[in-house]
Amino acid sequence: MKKSFSMLCALITTFIWGTAFIAQDTGMDNIGPLTFNASRFFVGFISILPVALIVEKKKIFKEIGNNKSTFYKLLCFMGVSLFFGTFLQQAALQYTNIANAAFFTVFYVPFVPILLFIIYKTKVHWSIWPSILLCIFGVYLLSDFSDSEIMIGDSLVILCSIFWALHIIFAGKFVEKFDIPIFYAALQAAFVGILSFIFAYVFEEI
Repeated sequence: MKKSFSMLCALITTFIWGTAFIAQDTGMDNIGPLTFNASRFFVGFISILPVALIVEKKKIFKEIGNNKSTFYKLLCFMGVSLFFGTFLQQAALQYTNIANAAFFTVFYVPFVPILLFIIYKTKVHWSIWPSILLCIFGVYLLSDFSDSEIMIGDSLVILCSIFWALHIIFAGKFVEKFDIPIFYAALQAAFVGILSFIFAYVFEEI
């Protein structure tokens, strides 16, 4: 039951993330990528925090109190990797099209096991690699990349996929140690929102 629920959540996330590419592209008609990210993550924080306080209120302090140093270290790692992942992807949409962005973003899939081995010396089962190749081939067909041309923003998307992979790895480490995923998502959104706002204030016209 737990595994089925996890799969359902992953599928819903994939659907939301995939359809959001259009909103991400049109959302920057009048604002910069940092301003856009600051807005989206502050909205995310405001939306998620009440749910976290309702669902996880009784165990938040207990979970954090058990291992404060690891909690804040993972929050920093996840927040920074998510900040760079979303910023680079958002900035890339100014110099590439949605099809290219969708295709190159999926490179985070092979980057996850590669970086997992480099950072934690953890090997994945051999069956993962054929699945990764099928995933990339599937996105290649779905994004209609065969009719696209290589654009300057594609390198930014590939770079952003490395940070997405790091974020997934750190998220995996977090759920191994803490059982407050909703509250953590709220804090993470606030972290990225504040970082985005600071840099937007310096480099963009808000």
